[in-house]
Amino acid sequence: MCRCTRLESHPLDSICSERGWEVRRSVPLRPSASPGRLFCGVTETSRWASVHLLYLDDSGSVKNAADRHLILAGLAVFERLPYWFSRHLDVIARDVWPEGWPELEFRGVDIFSGRKRWRRITKEVRAQAYARALNSLGSSRQLRLFGAAIHKAAISPEDPMEYAFEQLLSRFDHFLARLHRSGDTQRGIIVLDKSSYETSLQGLAREFRLDGHRWGHRWGQLHNISETPFFVDSRATRMIQYADLIAYAL
Repeated sequence: MCRCTRLESHPLDSICSERGWEVRRSVPLRPSASPGRLFCGVTETSRWASVHLLYLDDSGSVKNAADRHLILAGLAVFERLPYWFSRHLDVIARDVWPEGWPELEFRGVDIFSGRKRWRRITKEVRAQAYARALNSLGSSRQLRLFGAAIHKAAISPEDPMEYAFEQLLSRFDHFLARLHRSGDTQRGIIVLDKSSYETSLQGLAREFRLDGHRWGHRWGQLHNISETPFFVDSRATRMIQYADLIAYAL
């Protein structure tokens, strides 16, 4: 641990005082090093640290005329919970395929059609695995499910994926606003499957960022979203796999 002493007067002192921060000078680790400044947000850290993560994935195809609906759905969880929910899927994966469980990806269409690594697993075991995964969510009170099922013909010529994305952004923002009004201030980050309409949604996010970093949408402005969406490979995170199972179930 480093020893800290109070700094002499500094132009940032007044700003830090307004924000409830402490400004200290740390003792250098090496005699030849200059002392560093530590700006410690001891008061506001508790308000900034809490984040809700909304994981989304889609089901159905925008371009396929045979798919009458486009679904975008997923789950929102407090930042500390993805590790524990991911462990639930890991346990199921070990039971289903002990020798290769880390590579077993939970995707609804693959499970029910017996595709990819699921082709080696019987239909009964696949159905049980899907049910166990959803039950692990249904038995928890520490998450919220979000979903939009868009009838493509009803909103034509609008893009159904962008429409669904905008709908869920609005509802996620309202959810965070309700937490704030109850005294539990949270910020939101949205994570989507890297394969799901990435280019279009990134463009939409860029449009939202132009409005003073508050994402605008048809129902007002977003005030509780911290960042533009992040796109990840579903193979790398069980939480996106949960989102896929939810979207497929809808």
